[in-house]
Amino acid sequence: MRAEIISIGTELLLGEIIDTNAAWLAQQLAASGVDVYFRTTVGDNVARIATAIQIGLGRADVIITTGGLGPTVDDMTREAVARAVGVPLTLSDELVEQVRAHFAKWGRTMSGNNVKQAYIPLGATPIENPVGTAPCFIVNHDGHFVFVLPGVPREMKFLTESRVLPWLRERMGENGSIILSKILRTCAIGESQVDEKIADLETESNPTVGLAAHAGQTDVRITAKAATRAEAEKLIAEMEARVRERLGDWIYGVGDESVEQVIARLLTARQKSLAIAESNTGGRLAERLGATPEALKITSKLLQVTDDQVTKAYADQVANALRASGGADIALAIVSTMGNQDMYLTDTGKTWIAIATSDNLKSYSYPVGGMGESAQTWTAVRALDILRRALL
Repeated sequence: MRAEIISIGTELLLGEIIDTNAAWLAQQLAASGVDVYFRTTVGDNVARIATAIQIGLGRADVIITTGGLGPTVDDMTREAVARAVGVPLTLSDELVEQVRAHFAKWGRTMSGNNVKQAYIPLGATPIENPVGTAPCFIVNHDGHFVFVLPGVPREMKFLTESRVLPWLRERMGENGSIILSKILRTCAIGESQVDEKIADLETESNPTVGLAAHAGQTDVRITAKAATRAEAEKLIAEMEARVRERLGDWIYGVGDESVEQVIARLLTARQKSLAIAESNTGGRLAERLGATPEALKITSKLLQVTDDQVTKAYADQVANALRASGGADIALAIVSTMGNQDMYLTDTGKTWIAIATSDNLKSYSYPVGGMGESAQTWTAVRALDILRRALL
């Protein structure tokens, strides 16, 4: 079964509100074996909402809309759905009483404009909303279905779990399936490098393999569709083994794990203390490690360096001195050129990262420098990866 999610609200297009509804809905649909092929966002305009629904009806079995069901002038979803399927709106006396009862429960009188919420397209099936004042409905249009849900997350989630998902599962019957995903996390390796190593795996159809690039990190997503969870998990496990064979220790974790959480666990398990000296990252490394739940033994300091100090020898000197003076088991020093302030540029400077232990000293060059946001992030991630590998 193919689905499309349509999020309605000008505030979404303006970026005033983050669309968490669509992300949550997509997760629930995937877990029920429904393929979400498209997600659309449209503002509060009857014609544009109707057009989005008409387009969706041409490419999806099920459309789920969220938002635009309030009592105000800019709540236009009812009118738009009716226009999209070519029927008039009709007042449901049953829904009027449901809205009135909801207000009475809270000791309030229903306003006249709330009657608007009880209008639904002719022939639509009403859905009671016991947790809010916006009644919902289902429209069957030539065998394609439109579920119209509120934009209030609490109401949308309740109705999805109690009405939409049971309906979908019953509709799919024995032919139902499940879609599972697993994320493998990498750090300090670019998307193009990952792609070069696993490009052929990305052409597989089930499971599928996809990449998502973030600053300093590339995620590998493995998604499988099967009749049962056990079968989907088996497909994912087989593909994961192939991906891990290609990427090796570039993979630091799975799911929602951050690289600093992995490092914190390693430091705790090995009972190691850590000292950090940072220049261009402005304390970002210590901040990230300090935010983990583990009670880590970390000391940190900020370095002021000049460009002529950004050398291997100076980084080694700082790391050795830092470990000796503080008595830490591991000392990590970052010395970078500081001049570039552009948040997007990373390749206009250089960095040396040195890591010292009681019996070893290693240093690494990195063609990134400056105080910009991107340079700070990439330098911090590179340093974290060096620390992770040293602990391994």
